[in-house]
Amino acid sequence: MGYSQLTHAMKQVILLCIFTWSLMLISVQAYADNSHTPKMIIVANAPNKNLALSKQQMRHIYMGGAMSRQFKAVNLPAGNPLRIDFNTKVVGLTESRIQAYWAQMIFTGRSKPPVEFSSTKEVIAFLLQQENAVAYLPFDTEIPDELTVITLTP
Repeated sequence: MGYSQLTHAMKQVILLCIFTWSLMLISVQAYADNSHTPKMIIVANAPNKNLALSKQQMRHIYMGGAMSRQFKAVNLPAGNPLRIDFNTKVVGLTESRIQAYWAQMIFTGRSKPPVEFSSTKEVIAFLLQQENAVAYLPFDTEIPDELTVITLTP
């Protein structure tokens, strides 16, 4: 293999590397900007209009921890994309792990899972009736003035 053939092969390898890196960057950006990921807000029927809760506190509310005595968690149905997003990003567990946990809690009689409704309209109606109820809703949902949008802190 002559010098010109070697430099041509090196150029091709470099171009292939640049192309591969470009594809990887595009893939990472597409994953980060995934428009299919539902955007959500967390709302409550709480007297404190400046309520801020950490992800850990939200996890306690939704997993029957100490915070669940103060707040009543509300879920959308299993399989709902917003519920899946909430569980993975806020609670930090997959739907199957959460369901296994609640099956054990129900079986042993230690706790009850969050109440569940099939639509955001039903969730809002429940929130308006139940003081200290907490729920996640699609970001574009019109929130009644009686409800508080919760700020999530780290």
